[in-house]
Amino acid sequence: MSMMNSMVEWIDQRFPMTKVWNEHLAQYYAPKNFNFWYFFGSLAMLVLVNQILTGVWLAMSYKPDATLAFSSVEYIMRDTNWGWLIRYMHSVGASAFFIVVYLHMFRGLMYGSYRKPRELLWIIGVIIYLAMMATAFFGYLLPWGQMSYWGAQVIVNLFSAIPVIGDDLSVWIRGDYVISDVTLNRFFALHFLLPFILAALVFVHIVALHKVGSNNPDGIEIKKGPKGNRWSDKAPADGIPFHPYYSVKDIVGVAGFLFLFAAVIFFKPGFFGFFLEHPNFEPANPLKTPLHIAPVWYFTPFYAILRAVPSMAGSALPGVVAMFASILVFFFLPWLDRSPVKSIRYKGPISKAMLAMFVVVFLVLGYLGTQPPSPVKTLIAQISTALYFAFFLLMPIYSKLDKTKPVPERVTK
Repeated sequence: MSMMNSMVEWIDQRFPMTKVWNEHLAQYYAPKNFNFWYFFGSLAMLVLVNQILTGVWLAMSYKPDATLAFSSVEYIMRDTNWGWLIRYMHSVGASAFFIVVYLHMFRGLMYGSYRKPRELLWIIGVIIYLAMMATAFFGYLLPWGQMSYWGAQVIVNLFSAIPVIGDDLSVWIRGDYVISDVTLNRFFALHFLLPFILAALVFVHIVALHKVGSNNPDGIEIKKGPKGNRWSDKAPADGIPFHPYYSVKDIVGVAGFLFLFAAVIFFKPGFFGFFLEHPNFEPANPLKTPLHIAPVWYFTPFYAILRAVPSMAGSALPGVVAMFASILVFFFLPWLDRSPVKSIRYKGPISKAMLAMFVVVFLVLGYLGTQPPSPVKTLIAQISTALYFAFFLLMPIYSKLDKTKPVPERVTK
């Protein structure tokens, strides 16, 4: 123990190891009433680590060459020791990443985690979400299968709808006039780079979180409560140290997640064609278009919005604007919500109904984005798109008019 203490002291004189440990774990006080919804932040970090490690391992055998890419994936699956497992951990991990992040964002919507003083924390989170989408988009082309090729072709072509610079922008993104070997190389480079930028953004996100403190299901600031408890005279009365209480709690969440994660990997890695589309098991063929082109499931709500908006003078620009607006509107959420309370626990029936409607609409749009278009499905998508934007644009009105419940002075269990 004496040698260990001496080593810790030696490190602390040269690097603030103990200070960082105390500030971000041992002496970081979190609200005492965290529930199930607070698993997903730590799970998102776990999946990010999985994606980086498996991605680096896959890159050792992958060939970013239009003539070799598909074969290299087959080589990884069939001839590389445990390559099939690493590939499935990466492909299933991509979907798992979006699932836990969507649930993490939903938690923020429920409990008002975007409200003052956490506006910047929320904005950083939305930037992380955009970086995730970019990383997933660049990685989607790499298997060089039919759906990867044509899905990338369709998505990149959307930029050509931008007036004046659209055509040149599309060529600049592709590096060619069509999806080609040049496109594959640059997408591979960006897909390899972005996860490390994503990790840096996550670090900034955590630093911002620990600056303002964690929100809780009651939406009450624990720092405003009476001070003093058995851990520290400076600790909030309704807070407990993150370690060991929530670090142990998160281990339980990790164990449950890994059980489900392993079940999908070993028994249903394609997950009925949602995680790995059936056309992607065919090599990319520029001369053969799939019967139905659709992006992977975590993009489909926004793809459905794109298709729901009618073209104007033969241009898809209105749909493209609506699609990007449906994502960027999350940045403005802290200023759209005018409710006097943060948490859904104390908001009125209108706010609760609107949030429930938003969840249903998001799921409906996600399903419609996976389906071939038809007049009926297009009509449903248009109604769902209108309701999607109504949740945000009408929020300043209904959140202010809604009757709220009294908020307790101290957090509840």
